[in-house]
Amino acid sequence: MTVIDAELDTSGLICPLPILKAKKALAGLRGGQVLHIVSTDPESVRDFATFSQQLGHVLLETREEAGRFYFLLRKRES
Repeated sequence: MTVIDAELDTSGLICPLPILKAKKALAGLRGGQVLHIVSTDPESVRDFATFSQQLGHVLLETREEAGRFYFLLRKRES
């Protein structure tokens, strides 16, 4: 089971706000820590995949339940 170090709820926000808020939340974490993100924006699935690839973070999980999208993002090691 993955340990979650911080949580971020971006429900109701649309692109680019979920990514911008996640970037700010990740800045407060150490390398290797995990951020749990909740979003209602369907575009966030593609956005978080691209964001993690471009910045070197690891997208551990992406799932959807009842119109809400859940992500586990491990901050890249410094």
